Amino acid sequence: MVATPIGNLADLSLRAIHVLTLVDAVACEDTRVTRSLLRHLGVDKPLLAVHAHNERQVCAAVVERLARGERVAYASDAGTPAVSDPGAALVAAVQHGGYRCVPVPGASAAMAALCVAGDVAHGPVHFLGFLPPKGAARAAALADLARNRAAAVVYEAPHRIAALLGALAEACPDRRLTVARELTKQFEEVATLAARHAPPWLAASASRGRGEFVVVLHATPQAAPADGDPSGDVLQALLGELPLSQAVALAARITGNPRNELYARALAIQAASTD
Repeated sequence: MVATPIGNLADLSLRAIHVLTLVDAVACEDTRVTRSLLRHLGVDKPLLAVHAHNERQVCAAVVERLARGERVAYASDAGTPAVSDPGAALVAAVQHGGYRCVPVPGASAAMAALCVAGDVAHGPVHFLGFLPPKGAARAAALADLARNRAAAVVYEAPHRIAALLGALAEACPDRRLTVARELTKQFEEVATLAARHAPPWLAASASRGRGEFVVVLHATPQAAPADGDPSGDVLQALLGELPLSQAVALAARITGNPRNELYARALAIQAASTD
């Protein structure tokens, strides 16, 4: 399972190039896209298109190739295969046949957005991929997204991004968002802002409505500790003297409270102090 670039071709790993050169055939989401990538690498391999209409037959053909001792790579059009892209059925078929599936990691739009969001790595992160496109299913998914306190990652198409940001601005106006557009491409943009500011940010430039989007909805900071719990006072005192990470670590040692909980409290304290 070979991760391919999400924009910048230089993000293709040396291992991925080695594997694509080594295999006997490449199964792929779109032969036109993969052929262009292989041509860029100077590699010529048989291509097997895997899509909704032929998935069962191609999965069987890949297993037959493996049975003959061949090596087969699978590549989606962009990013990590089988993550909001086809490939899961092929993995299941190969494993059912008794063969190994080897991950060749690389570019991921979700990971790229999370690493520049800044404050979502200290608790659970829900990866939602693309929400339902319309109707009651989309409304329910948006309601769940806004109601959940944990961080979440959503992919969105350009023709629906305005509606998504508008819905989040209405449902959770003060919650932080990171909006990442055209990651690793020439016109990449990343903005972290309160949800209520996201629609005007998008509308400020006509070009901002174009391209592929990743939206990170940051976790809701936990409420201040209840009366009688001294950890909030301890944490606040330490934050006045130490950097956040050191203050959290020392507060965890002093109070015995979980570090993730104290980190969320520290973020809430810092946010309150800047309001």
